[in-house]
Amino acid sequence: MGLYAVTIFLSAFLLFGVQPMLGRYILPWYGGTPAVWTTCMLFFQVCLVGGYFYSHGLISRLSARNQGRVHLAVLIVSLLLLPVTPSVSWKPVVAGDPTLRILLLLASTVGLPYLVLSTTGPLVQGWFARTYPGRSPYRLYSLSNIGSLLALITYPLVTERLLRLNPQTYVWSAGYALFAVLCGTLAVLVSRSAECAEPATESAAAPADDETRPSPVTILFWLLLSACGSWLLLATTNQLCQDVAVVPFLWVAPLSLYLISFIICFDKEQWYHRGVYGTLLAVALLLGTYLLHRGLKVNIVYQIPAYCFVMFVGCMSAHGELVRLRPGARHLTLFYLMVSVGGALSGIAIALLAPRWFSGFYEYQIGLVGGWLLFTAVLARETHLRMAAGDLPGKDGFMRVAFLSACALLGSTVGYYLYGEVRDDDADVLAQKRNFYGVLRVSEYDKGKEAAKLSLRHGRILHGFQFEAAKRRAWRTSYYSSGSGAGLALEHFPTQPKRVGVIGLGTGALAAYAEAGDSFVFYDINPDVVQITSRYFTYVQDAQARGAQVRIDQGDARITMEQQLASGQAQQFDVLLVDAFSGDAVPVHLLTRECIELYWKHLKPDGVLAIHISNRYINLRPVCRALGDSCGRQALLIRNDGDDATGVVMSDWVLLTNNRWFTADGKVRESTTACDNTDKPLVWTDDFSNLYSVLKRPR
Repeated sequence: MGLYAVTIFLSAFLLFGVQPMLGRYILPWYGGTPAVWTTCMLFFQVCLVGGYFYSHGLISRLSARNQGRVHLAVLIVSLLLLPVTPSVSWKPVVAGDPTLRILLLLASTVGLPYLVLSTTGPLVQGWFARTYPGRSPYRLYSLSNIGSLLALITYPLVTERLLRLNPQTYVWSAGYALFAVLCGTLAVLVSRSAECAEPATESAAAPADDETRPSPVTILFWLLLSACGSWLLLATTNQLCQDVAVVPFLWVAPLSLYLISFIICFDKEQWYHRGVYGTLLAVALLLGTYLLHRGLKVNIVYQIPAYCFVMFVGCMSAHGELVRLRPGARHLTLFYLMVSVGGALSGIAIALLAPRWFSGFYEYQIGLVGGWLLFTAVLARETHLRMAAGDLPGKDGFMRVAFLSACALLGSTVGYYLYGEVRDDDADVLAQKRNFYGVLRVSEYDKGKEAAKLSLRHGRILHGFQFEAAKRRAWRTSYYSSGSGAGLALEHFPTQPKRVGVIGLGTGALAAYAEAGDSFVFYDINPDVVQITSRYFTYVQDAQARGAQVRIDQGDARITMEQQLASGQAQQFDVLLVDAFSGDAVPVHLLTRECIELYWKHLKPDGVLAIHISNRYINLRPVCRALGDSCGRQALLIRNDGDDATGVVMSDWVLLTNNRWFTADGKVRESTTACDNTDKPLVWTDDFSNLYSVLKRPR
């Protein structure tokens, strides 16, 4: 018994420990967007299906002796692929959708070891059922979920703090080798067993008879309920990462709650009370709708626990109903296979199909309403079966039908309301596109008026706008007015003409500062931004017409600049503006110590590094101050008030420089202050970034 428990626990720990580790490792390579984690989750879910299919086939087709022999051979082959350290050759060299490249990277790095780990739960539980007839193997499933949960909790709290990324992959590989020894021992014991008992009838606590094959409708509900939980997990993670940052903490928190729901439901059926969680599910449905309606008006400190609560209740309801429908030990591997297929279908839908089918992020709305309607459908089926069997007298049956009708009406009403909100949001939209990097929306405001303008939003965040009237078209608007940090750096830098780099194209508004002889280089990872900007906004074309040289380099700015440096093309910028943090999903990899060192290799010694830190939820001042200290530059804060009449939006910029001619300029001196010394400096590195410490607290 002990060997079974230790093997399953260790396999689950490794299975979920590798997920945030590899996601964190490759995140900077692919733009630091939420879709990187969603794609990783898709890979892991598909591998899980493969592992469960392998287990189901092994147990249903081969004798116990041959099962052990085959699995032992697979374990030995998987050891040859260690360590699981991603090769830098997988870094993207061209712009575009990297989904396939990420999937291939993960397959080549950890594919077979992860597949082997995925087989362990159902396979070892099947062996356990043969070895210990009459004992339920489902308690081992709870144990595996505890191991998974422990791996997720310890990653951001322990692993990420103590180890750099490369050592993490070696430690994990050593753990996998230990697992292979334990699992191999079990395989040898099974293969040498002269007689293996058939799976016995499950304990009295089990809800189904082993000899009764589940009906097609029951199997369909296995798929739908598991898909519902997975859908809520992925949609919630996307929702959080779009509004804050793509960091392990915001992957781990929802995934941990997802696993906790499995642990609770599969440990004891009594832990799930349908009446309690049905009521909480109604509350969650309304709370999720409120969060979508209020949007950015709800502080992120409240949003994170609220979204997690909604997801947890939804997963508890789905997994609780799943447990009520689970079969006996004879059909255990089929059950796990269908559960994994349901999870993978959600991953495929959200990671691959949604960006192609939807022009916006609508998965969360679908998950909210769909989860409630699925819960209603489960109750409706049970009611139908009980009424057909005569278990519900006329009055009780009528009351149950009336209750289900009210549930269906609530779900339909909320669904119609959410659809109306999406429709109203699209009223002023001229163009909307969604791809791997998010949703871009061009809207027109004050049409027909002198102040008519086009705006660009990435998700819910403004990324600039331009007036349509000819006399206002060249105005320096939004975050880039003459009084902003960007304006001061570009207008008062002592050397003319200037060579300027800009990370983040947006509408191209910073090109409004480009004059004849100036050279501007924009970096942007999203090809749709380049297309939309060239079609709807004229800042870049107007600058070129004035005689400025303007170039757009597509691809992740950091990787592109690394490649330029490697080929001997240091850009020698006078001013480098980093405009990638105004959105609430912060690409952390562009603000680490290692990345700042890269920036300075492309800047002249007396250059100015300008960092746009306007952000609703995150205070980046202590990070910028620490980066200034680490590179020996003075950190100056520029806070610029908004002005609706001229199209200026309030903005915060930090300038890092030692150029005494620039800092001595009267206008610069008048507009800048030292970064707030009350903020404790906080250094972010490629291996560690503490998001919680820079969250702005609600007042």
